[in-house]
Amino acid sequence: MHKYKQVINFIQKLYNTKDFIALHEPRFIGNEKKYLNECIDSSFVSSVGVFVDRFEKEFAAYVGSRYAIATVNGTSALHISLLLANVLKDDEVITQALSFVATPNAISYTGAKPIFLDVDRETMGLSPDALRTFLEQNCEIKLSRCINKTTNRVIKACVPMHTFGHPCRIEEIATICKEWHITLVEDSAESLGSFYKEQHTGTFGKLGVFSFNGNKIITSGGGGVIITDDETLAQRAKHLTTTAKVPHKWEYEHDEIGYNYRMPNLNAALLVAQLENIKIFLTDKRVLAEEYSKFFETMDDIDFIKEPANAKSNYWLNAIKVKNRDAYLKSLNENGIMSRPVWKLLNQLEIYKECQTDALTNSSYLASSLINIPSSVRL
Repeated sequence: MHKYKQVINFIQKLYNTKDFIALHEPRFIGNEKKYLNECIDSSFVSSVGVFVDRFEKEFAAYVGSRYAIATVNGTSALHISLLLANVLKDDEVITQALSFVATPNAISYTGAKPIFLDVDRETMGLSPDALRTFLEQNCEIKLSRCINKTTNRVIKACVPMHTFGHPCRIEEIATICKEWHITLVEDSAESLGSFYKEQHTGTFGKLGVFSFNGNKIITSGGGGVIITDDETLAQRAKHLTTTAKVPHKWEYEHDEIGYNYRMPNLNAALLVAQLENIKIFLTDKRVLAEEYSKFFETMDDIDFIKEPANAKSNYWLNAIKVKNRDAYLKSLNENGIMSRPVWKLLNQLEIYKECQTDALTNSSYLASSLINIPSSVRL
């Protein structure tokens, strides 16, 4: 039997179907309809309501942060977080080339320029070695600011991303950022339920962001959240995401340019119910990953991506490394098993081709060999 067919048969058996198998489907198994009905009956369906307040409190408690501010999506959460990090027009922000386009887009919304650095092969997230090398070779500290000697711009922030839910070496990155006077903003969009050295992702920097898009572990169709331990930043995040409206019973006073980014109560009602079942989802996804791991150990041309050292991953999207990526993608998708390559490297997109990079050796290797395979929670 050809190896492609072996993989197809295994995944179909795993999901107990020969019909189409999606990459990642949501599961609504708890109080979603009940809370939605309560929300509708209350008439508070927009950005003010008890479910927004409840979700923010319960989410902050789950990840271990003092504050959480719910937003309409993860991109808006990252945009506001960068503004809170004082990223201004013509500043620079370091991130990784192997990431979803929302990351550099949020950087661009501030008027800043992305710098794309390499990732580690093991974590698929920003490499602290690549970060330190770039800073030592290209930057200097002047008046407590990190200056890029190539562009003469200030590097204000660093945005590592925990790829597919696998924590990067975030503790080392945090140390380097502190040494170089760079604000750390964690893009934890994919890593809810993932821990590095028993600390939840998103809590290592000044700010962290998460996404609740329809394909995430918990979802409200859309949605995002900013987390922080800084009360001043939390208050400002809520102000900016509520169109910078000055509190008043009837007057419309806005004291700066704000954003209509607050999460509606309807979405928050879904998320409260979803968060109640996150332990079930995470347990099931780990069982799924273990089944994949055991199977792919028998395949000499496929490596299954396992959680990195010192980490506990949520296994949001399972991934394999193969030598003949396109042939596997063609075979799987033609047989109703949704699979996809990793994103095109961001510096290869026309809109970001002028951005500064390092050699991106690991990023290029992973981009040519990674495939995501079905990762839905199986209940």
